[in-house]
This record gives sequence, structure tokens and C-alpha cells, in this order.
Amino acid sequence: MSGEVVAAMAAAEAAGRGVLRVTLRHDGRLNAMSRAMWRHLRSVFESVQRSIDVRCVLIEGAGQAFCAGGDISEYPDFRFDVAQLRDFHENDVWGGLSAMLACDVPIVARIAGACMGAGVEIASCCDIRIAETGARFGAPIAKLGFPMAPREAALVAGAVGDVTARQMLLEAATFDAAEMARRGFLSRVVEADQLEAQAVGAALRIAALAPGAARMNKQTLRAFQAQKMPTTPDHQAQIAIKTIVDPYAYADSAEHREGITAFLEKRSPVF
Repeated sequence: MSGEVVAAMAAAEAAGRGVLRVTLRHDGRLNAMSRAMWRHLRSVFESVQRSIDVRCVLIEGAGQAFCAGGDISEYPDFRFDVAQLRDFHENDVWGGLSAMLACDVPIVARIAGACMGAGVEIASCCDIRIAETGARFGAPIAKLGFPMAPREAALVAGAVGDVTARQMLLEAATFDAAEMARRGFLSRVVEADQLEAQAVGAALRIAALAPGAARMNKQTLRAFQAQKMPTTPDHQAQIAIKTIVDPYAYADSAEHREGITAFLEKRSPVF
């Protein structure tokens, strides 16, 4: 089972009109994103963008986690080849994230438990982020021996802030929900037993408002963000790519192989 992204409209009663619930589901892996899940995420949000019925998207993880990162069990199949690694990040991962970023429909994130790596990237694409007190955030991929892809790093840095991004990527630091709220990443933090009601309530309030105005507001905010150079993911990525001749040249490096192998063997890496 490579996981799935499940999209279903909320109950048809008037109060739930127009809310699409999108669930990241990868049983036994804390909803870690597989390649198939990234592709499905893109398909879901491209469909949302074309829909006239969806007024708000509520995205969540199944069970007790939002998303613990990428599905590392798949990594040996493609990460050590430059061309395949580039295809993974530029097409699979960025395909899903860019579809979320281009979506004019408001997106509410319901965040429980682990929100790591890919989870932080997905949450960074959302408009409203609501987390329970026990949620944890980070991108400790330095422990796996590889960097974050340029556009993904630009996206995360723009959402969590430069200081937090540097701590996540260079120190492999993780943060609790209260700290991420203080740093401006979260809209609000609630007790675990209130998370569902708070997230659904926000989605319903958005869905009850003028959908055309919401779409135009997102377009305007996106345009404002694009003017704040160099804070947009594409612009920062272009700078990074010009600086790094090939950002995926590390594919067959010893530390990349060691980081992933050590994780899969459940031991500490030796760099």
C-alpha cells in the first residue's frame, strides 16, 4: 500500500455546503507522502481549481498525525540517480505543492501530531493553519544526508520565516505548536479535543461567505507576495539554482546513501 489522498465533499446539509475534506492517508507510516500520493495531491487540487462547487478545502492527516514527511522506504528506488531525483522533486513533489499554491479556493489545515518535512511543505501552502497542542513541526532531513530542494526550501522559508527555516534545516530542530504559533506559522493552537470543531468551524465560515470574493482575495494576496522579491518560491529557487550548478548532483553521494540507509536500518548515521 503506497498511501492515498482521499477527497470527499462534506455532508450535504446546508451548513456543510461547499467544503471538500482532503485526507492524507498512509497507514502505518504516519501519512508519509509516497510518490503516488504527491501525484494524487496534484490531481485533487487541479480539480478543485476547476470546480464551481468547492468553496473551501479542509486538509488533514488520517489518524493521529498530519504528515510525518516523505515515505523513506521508497527512496532507495530512485534517490541515488540524478535524473530520477530531479524528476521526483520537480514533477512529483513540486507538482503537488504548486497545484495547492495556484488554487484560488481557501485551504484550511487541520494539524495533529507529526508535521514534518513534506508535512511542513503541505501546511505551508495553506491559508489557515490550526493545530492541536501536541503537534510537532520540523524538517530534520539533515539526518538523512540530503538538502531540501530549492523551491521547497523557498516555500518553507517564506511560510515559517528565515530564522525558523535555518534552524529546521541546519540544526534539524523541531518545534511544538505553541512555539510555531509564536513564530507566526499557525493561525491558532487548540486542545486536541477541540481541533475537529475548530478546523471544521473555520472551513464552514469560509464556505458561507462569497466564493468569488474569496478567489479574488487569494489572487490578490498571491500577486502581493510575488512583488515582495525575493520571497516567492520560484524566485528564490531560481537564485539557488544559479548558485548551485545542479541542486540534485548529490544523488549518488556517500552521505546521501548513508543517511537513508541508516534510517531504514534503524541506526544513527555516520557522516
